[in-house]
Amino acid sequence: MKLNWLESAPKVKAGVTFGLPWKKGERKTISDVALNDYQLQSWPTAYWPDGSLKWTAHATVINQDASEHMILSDQSDSQQDHQGIAIKDQNDQIIIDTGNFIYYLNKNGSSIIDKVIDVNDQMIANQGKVVAVMQSIYEDGDCRSIIEQERLGQISRVEVEHEGDIQVTVRVTGTFGENDKLKFVIRLIFYYQLERIKILHTFLYNGDPEQDFVKGIGLQLSTELVGPVYNRHVRVATDSGIYNEPAQLLTSRRYRQSSFYQKQIQGEMVNMSTVNDVRVQAEQHAVWQDFKLTQTSYQHSQYQKRTDQTNAWLKIPTIHNTKGLLYAGGEQGGVAMALKDFNQKYPSQLAVNGLATHQTKLSVWFWSPDQEPMDLRHYSSATHVQSAYEGFEENRATPVGIANTSEAYLTFFSTVPSDQDLFNLAEYSQSPYLLVADPVYYYQTGATGTWPLIDKTTHAKRFLEDQLTKLIQFYKSEVNQRNWYGFWDYGDIMHTYDSARHQWFYDVGGYAWQNTELVPNLWLWYSFFRTGDADIFRMIEAMTRHNSEVDRYHFGPYKGLGSRHNVSHWGCGCKEVRISMACLYKYYYYLTADQRMAELLDEVKDADQALATLDPMREFYHRDDHLTHARIGPDWTAFCSNWLSRWERKKDQQYLEKINMGLNTIKQTSHRLLSGPTFKYDPTTSTLIYQSTGNEGGYHMVIAFGAPQVWIELADLLEDDVFKDMIAEFGMVYAMPEQEKQAFSDGMLSNQHFHWPMFASGLIGYAAYRKQDSDLSRQAWTLLLDQERSGVSLPVEETIFKGWQTVNEIDWITTNVVSQWSLNVLICLQYIAGDLQVNFDSIVIKK
Repeated sequence: MKLNWLESAPKVKAGVTFGLPWKKGERKTISDVALNDYQLQSWPTAYWPDGSLKWTAHATVINQDASEHMILSDQSDSQQDHQGIAIKDQNDQIIIDTGNFIYYLNKNGSSIIDKVIDVNDQMIANQGKVVAVMQSIYEDGDCRSIIEQERLGQISRVEVEHEGDIQVTVRVTGTFGENDKLKFVIRLIFYYQLERIKILHTFLYNGDPEQDFVKGIGLQLSTELVGPVYNRHVRVATDSGIYNEPAQLLTSRRYRQSSFYQKQIQGEMVNMSTVNDVRVQAEQHAVWQDFKLTQTSYQHSQYQKRTDQTNAWLKIPTIHNTKGLLYAGGEQGGVAMALKDFNQKYPSQLAVNGLATHQTKLSVWFWSPDQEPMDLRHYSSATHVQSAYEGFEENRATPVGIANTSEAYLTFFSTVPSDQDLFNLAEYSQSPYLLVADPVYYYQTGATGTWPLIDKTTHAKRFLEDQLTKLIQFYKSEVNQRNWYGFWDYGDIMHTYDSARHQWFYDVGGYAWQNTELVPNLWLWYSFFRTGDADIFRMIEAMTRHNSEVDRYHFGPYKGLGSRHNVSHWGCGCKEVRISMACLYKYYYYLTADQRMAELLDEVKDADQALATLDPMREFYHRDDHLTHARIGPDWTAFCSNWLSRWERKKDQQYLEKINMGLNTIKQTSHRLLSGPTFKYDPTTSTLIYQSTGNEGGYHMVIAFGAPQVWIELADLLEDDVFKDMIAEFGMVYAMPEQEKQAFSDGMLSNQHFHWPMFASGLIGYAAYRKQDSDLSRQAWTLLLDQERSGVSLPVEETIFKGWQTVNEIDWITTNVVSQWSLNVLICLQYIAGDLQVNFDSIVIKK
């Protein structure tokens, strides 16, 4: 099988972990595959119902001269055995020997990385810690006091989470300071004979947003550099090259451009063992001990240095945009630290302290302590339900339980690296290497959801493909144009556009951040699988990180639930399971084997239990017993997505039984998937209890949050023809005229129950496919192609506004409509593409 690099072939030696799907029944084991001539560690990540492998993960270490394409094949006898990573789990430490470095990791205290030594028993680094800076504000009349306190993270638990010959992951959990106001989970990922640690740092908030302001969150490590002060350097990767600053300049009033100085500025080591005039003059210069690179916005960074902490910082001019990598080194190499999405997740910082001292400290700050502290308070002291589309009068705008995960890299050099080496490393750190398959392969496996291969063989198909591309391209560009960046915001997109202000409704209640509303995540995932587009992958990667961490709760009373769209990501009073459902995030795990994502998928397996204390239909129904309520969608659908994830990843049959229990209940009701949409729900038994048909909940709400995608996947997986007929029936009834709806439901359903029919166009197309009904097919395509019914103006065209700023815009755009239109187009192209051209001619061309 040919695999492709997501962006380009490697330019640095790197650990690569990637995932692949397989057809049902194709493989029972994965131990017999190889990747070119590289050693490969493989393991299963999901299974088909027959026990065969559905997804597998693979880890290897790739050289910088790797081929443009890689071949995965049956393992050959010529492959040599190797020793692999060795692990010693002792009482107080875990020792990881990668073959060229040995890492001593503590199990308690504040120092996570006790020390790093090389094969010659030389100390490379030590005292690796996580650190937080907390700010408390006290006001007494006109007096305002601010107290800042640095707190070291205290280790609670250390465990080897994943191990193999090629890759090992150690998971460390802990807290900062008193009362566990801040929590952290840090993963240290090691690869065989690789001089680098990949770090996944997760920060969880457990404080009082009115009092506990986080001023900084970071990771620190010390190293012992070798050589005189003039051979100690800090180098930073800019957009186009490497900028170098030595601790002491070998220039002077008399020798401004000596050959020694020229060599020094090029990052080379200078041999001045013999005292000469250049050295004598230079030694009178200031010694620069501390350096810091701070990202203050997406488009601007500030590079500074100082001689010591008693003196002022000096701004290093000209450096504005960087690639998020800083290197500190001496005559025998040094350490490079890099932070992925350094620019996008500002305010971030990379810092070096004590460059010319015996112990040089390097810091990766995920939130820079030099910037304003995090302000996690809500944007308003009131709720704005009627005017601003906020969910409930209840004010549940709390950040307690949210998280944020950042990705960093520490690379250790035993020799002085070249500028090109550091630049390549910086590019890698921002776009880590990933192997992916061809769209045709993804499609043929049947393991990546419901979507069609790109087909432009007719004018109508080509037209629709062009519109899908334009909409994706618009959002890709809009992220940058609208500056949707920042530690808490990057990865999300906005909900509704304000054509009057030529601005998104960033400040109007429920019209601001999207927070997964109407599942743009699935739209982007399917778009990636169809195209292999690296930009789409990076966009959905950021969205996956954000939505799965920031927009949902990981502990506390709302654990397993997420917050609906709002000005504040955690601001809406609606806390629902639809935001955290597994289908939005599982593909990132399957493609990367990211272990934080695996943890998050496990975290929501029992998210339905949260409904015991927070009824999603509390606005309409009172609880008169231990039962709560669940809509067949999005609530029960989200449960099924979570249960499916658990079942296919862990072969955990009890979660299949939960799916079947609910499905069997629905099958036995009079109107099947059209019953309800709200049922009573017993979280203790995962039981749905029928109430009535046509009750509160809205049938457009049933399907607008990924239900068609979840249902079709489940029905295919279970090979359940009755379930498939039920799905088709839902689409068929949505398309019925009033009298037929009433006849179908014994008068319980009418057109007033079925809003936004475009949202059901995919299911109507599915019904057309199941029933071989050309009239249903025509209705589905009409809903998508007639802009008065779809809400999408075709062809999609951007205009340019020149006013307070020149911006490209689509003045009618809302992410809800675009996301649902695109997803429904994909379903219809999958099932009824053969009927497109004739309907296109009669609806679009004729019009």
